[in-house]
Amino acid sequence: MSHNKTLTFAFMDPPFESERTVTFFRLLDAALDANSHVKVFAYEGAAALSFAKQQQHGNAIHGNDTQQEDHPLTKTWIASLQKKARKKALSFEWINCGLCVDERGVNDTIPGCNRGGPADLWRYASESFNTLTIGTR
Repeated sequence: MSHNKTLTFAFMDPPFESERTVTFFRLLDAALDANSHVKVFAYEGAAALSFAKQQQHGNAIHGNDTQQEDHPLTKTWIASLQKKARKKALSFEWINCGLCVDERGVNDTIPGCNRGGPADLWRYASESFNTLTIGTR
């Protein structure tokens, strides 16, 4: 058993809609930098963060094609955090709320992101040093 602390994050914002998403990913990255195990419970719109069918797009207003625009995708950020955790021998668990997934039709997720429910958030919080919930109002 590792002596590293485990932090749980509950997040509810959808991809690309607010600055909270970027802040959320920066907090996850900082937790890994601090050698903490990470558990994420994604609910409401955040259940779409790990959606595997996200695609980059161009920006005709700026005259950029898809490659030039190089629009970041949240599924790629998650995969990078998973990789960082593996390199540091830390756990990085991600559960999407199944009800929220069904409601949004985002069942196809990247590897390592699983389906669950509110009981998983309870379990995560119970097993963690601390829990941070980020959402609207």
